Amino acid sequence: MEELDRITVNPNVCLGQPTIRGMRITVSVILKMLAAGKSIQEILEAYPELEVKDVQQAIKYASWVVSDQLHMVPAI
Repeated sequence: MEELDRITVNPNVCLGQPTIRGMRITVSVILKMLAAGKSIQEILEAYPELEVKDVQQAIKYASWVVSDQLHMVPAI
């Protein structure tokens, strides 16, 4: 797996939620914007301190987190 060097977790920043490079921009904020249909460019315009690589790593981090979760889904 590629190193996720832009994702940081600090209990003193945003209550320990994963953030981008220690800033007060959480991975969840980026993911919610993407889920709402915002483009990467729109996210960068809303948060000019972010870079494309930050958004890409937020997506990779989310996919890594959910891939480690097992949930039983009943068969239909």
